[in-house]
Amino acid sequence: MAWLPPASGPGYLRPGSDPSVLPGPLLIADKLNNRLIIVDPQGRVRWVFPRPGDLAPGQTFKIPDDAFFSPDGREIIATQEDQDVISIIDIATRKIVYRYGAPGAPGALPNRVSHPDDALLTPDGHIVVADIKNCRVLVIAPGAHTWERAFGSPARGCAHNPGYGYGSPNGAFPLLNGNLLITEINGSWVDEITVTGKHIWSVHVPGVYYPSDTNEISPGRYLTVDYSSPGQVVIFNRSGTALWRYRPTGAAALDHPSLALPLPNGDVILNDDANHRIIVLDPKTNTIVWQYGHTGRSGSAPGYLNNPDGMDLMVPYNLMRAVHADPLTAAGL
Repeated sequence: MAWLPPASGPGYLRPGSDPSVLPGPLLIADKLNNRLIIVDPQGRVRWVFPRPGDLAPGQTFKIPDDAFFSPDGREIIATQEDQDVISIIDIATRKIVYRYGAPGAPGALPNRVSHPDDALLTPDGHIVVADIKNCRVLVIAPGAHTWERAFGSPARGCAHNPGYGYGSPNGAFPLLNGNLLITEINGSWVDEITVTGKHIWSVHVPGVYYPSDTNEISPGRYLTVDYSSPGQVVIFNRSGTALWRYRPTGAAALDHPSLALPLPNGDVILNDDANHRIIVLDPKTNTIVWQYGHTGRSGSAPGYLNNPDGMDLMVPYNLMRAVHADPLTAAGL
C-alpha cells in the first residue's frame, strides 16, 4: 500500500469515538461530494479521488454511490447509479482503467445499464452488478462490454419471480458457499441463487420496508438495512426470524441507511446516508462507538460527508476477502 500517504494532522471523529474498533482504513463513496475518500481509524483523510489531473480530458466522475476494493486491493470499482455507469480505478495511478456503460445514457443493450448498484469485482476479474431499473443482475467478463450472464431482464418485468425475474434488485453479494444473495426492492425480498441462476430460497426481511444491500455474516445469518426514515439495521436468518435489530427513534434515528457490514470484532459498520455519517455500532450495547461525519450536517471539509452511500474496508478486511465474525456470537447471543 505504498500509494497510501503517511498519516498527518488531526483526526476528525465524533468525540468519544474509539479508533480501535476499525481494523484499518475505510473507503467511502461520498456521493454528493462527487468523490471517493479513504479515512483511517483516527479519522484522517489519507486518499481522495479524483484530484485535479486524475481524470482524462472529457472524463467525469459524478455521484459515486458505492465503491469496493478488488480482492487484491489494487483497484476500486465504483457504481455511479444516477449516471448509469460502472468505473474501475487503478488506485496507484489514480486513473479510470475501465468503464461499463455511458455516463448519463441509460439502456438495456450491451454496454448499457440503468441505475447499476453495488458492482463487485470477483477474484478472476468478473463484475457482478445489480441493474436496478433493468430488473436484472449482470455478470460481466473481464474487460468486456456486454454481459456474460443475466439473471432477469426488462422484458420479464420487475416482479419477484426468482430464477426468472427480479423486482428492482439493488444488491447481489457473494456468499461463502459461492452463491449470490440478491436483495429486491419490490416486495422486500432476499433471495439466494447459484451462479447459474438456480433459485435456492427467498424470504421477506422481517419488519423491513426497503431492504438494501443484504450480505452474509456467517452461514445462515444475514445483515441488511432498511433504506427508510427512520431506518434500521437487522440481522436475520433464512426462515425470516429477526435475531437483532437496531432502530432508534427521535433525534437518534437513522435516516436512509444504505449498507451495513460486519466487522471482524463483531461490531457493525453502516452508512447513515441522509445523516451524512458513517457509524460503528456495538451490538452488545446498541451504542455508537465510532463516527465519521457530522450528524445531519453535510459538507466537504475534513470530517464532513455529503450523503455517503458506499464503503469498504481496506485489504485484507474488504468485502471480497474478509471472513467476518458473527456479531451475535461476539455478543454472546
